[in-house]
Amino acid sequence: MNTTSFLILRLTIGASMFGHGLVRLPKLAMFSNWMVGTFEKSILPKAMVTPFSYLLPIAEFTIGLLLISGLFTKPALIGGGVVMMILIFGSCMIENWEILPSQLIHAAFFAVLLQFAANNTYALDNLFLKK
Repeated sequence: MNTTSFLILRLTIGASMFGHGLVRLPKLAMFSNWMVGTFEKSILPKAMVTPFSYLLPIAEFTIGLLLISGLFTKPALIGGGVVMMILIFGSCMIENWEILPSQLIHAAFFAVLLQFAANNTYALDNLFLKK
C-alpha cells in the first residue's frame, strides 16, 4: 500500500468514527436510553449496557479524531478494532444481523490499516512521536 492510499483509508474510517461520535455526543442521554431499550430483551444486563452506551460515542469521537489527525494512529486503530468487536458481539446478542456487514467492513478497515501502518507518513505521529 502506498502512503496516499493509506491516508485516504485512514481519513475515511476516521471520518466515519468521528461522525458517529459527533452526532451522538450532544444527545448522549437520549442515545443511551435508546441503546438500553434496544438491549432490554437481550441476555446482557442493563448494568453492562448503560455504561457502554455512554462510553461508545466518546470512544467513536476520540478514535475518529485521532485517526483524522494521525496522532497515536496504531493505538487508535487497535481501539477501533476492539470497539467493532464489542459492537459485533452486541449486534449478535440482539440478533440485529442487518448491521453486521457495516461493522465487519469497519473492522476490516482497522485491520488493513494496522497491517500497513508503516505507510502512515502523512500524520502528526511523525511530527510529535519519534519512531
